[in-house]
Amino acid sequence: MTLEPIDPETALELYLAERETECSEATIYSHRMRLGFFLRWCGKRDIENLNTLTGRRLHEYRLWRRNVGDLSKTSEKTQMDTLRVFIRWLESIDGVEQDLHLKVLSPNVTPDENTRDVMLDAEDAEPMLEYLERYEYASLEHVTLSLFWHTMMRVGAARALDLEDYDPEGQCLEVRHRPESGTPIKNQRRGERMVALSGGTCILLDDWIRDRRPDVTDDHGRRPLLATVQGRAAISTLRKYCYQHTRPCVYSGKCPHDRDLEACEATGETGSSSCPSSVSPHAFRRGSITHHLNSDVPETAVGDRANVSQEVLAQHYDQRSEREKMEQRRQYLNNI
Repeated sequence: MTLEPIDPETALELYLAERETECSEATIYSHRMRLGFFLRWCGKRDIENLNTLTGRRLHEYRLWRRNVGDLSKTSEKTQMDTLRVFIRWLESIDGVEQDLHLKVLSPNVTPDENTRDVMLDAEDAEPMLEYLERYEYASLEHVTLSLFWHTMMRVGAARALDLEDYDPEGQCLEVRHRPESGTPIKNQRRGERMVALSGGTCILLDDWIRDRRPDVTDDHGRRPLLATVQGRAAISTLRKYCYQHTRPCVYSGKCPHDRDLEACEATGETGSSSCPSSVSPHAFRRGSITHHLNSDVPETAVGDRANVSQEVLAQHYDQRSEREKMEQRRQYLNNI
């Protein structure tokens, strides 16, 4: 087989362009971020043509990536699994030797190790939302974080919502997969669903739409529900809101980490993610799912609402202790 020379930057852009037709925007963002480290390593090793990659060099990258980021076992597996997919795609365009992807090694991770437990607790979510309701009512930040917490929605699904997807009379939202106009969602058609809303959430959305939402359309002529003056809010913008507003100093004025608020790097907009207490959109989702389960909402109802299977719900999202689960089951015994 004759290889065709290709530089790392061109390869990454072609790869992402190919994946855009089948992956959500959040997945594309994640792959770009992970493979960005690989491009950085290539630059340090003066690798300008990926034809020269070998199993030994890929192992050298694995060791470098593990050390440069102080990665956990789970994070290392995620990084290397993404690289393996990238290398396998390179094989399809004659960019590297065939079967090179088989030499991309990653650690074996047990189900327990693969379960992440970072989540937003209800005792933190509630004062945060109360602060937003009092001081930033019906702002884009308030609407976004309220939807994340009350609907358990993924960030890509929330971003994909249009005004027409909100039914104020039926008090619900319709999540739809529309890759042809820039808003694919995870699980694609299987991720489409109707999401019921409380009366309070509907009042908030009504006030946002009537008083504060910019009258804009996106590049496809659609009217996004979560809108900025530039159009549909970007994933990075919605993610930033999560980091910014889950800092305790914002909604309580106090720092549980004994930091000097005047000197803390996390108090600035660009450094909010460095706060030990700030969390990502996925932590909202995990925390909300656990909160619903703790509130005795049936697991099947939570799974359908959050668009997650019962197996994945139990392994990755349900943060209740075994004793908490037992006590919740106990209440049903009286009816037998």
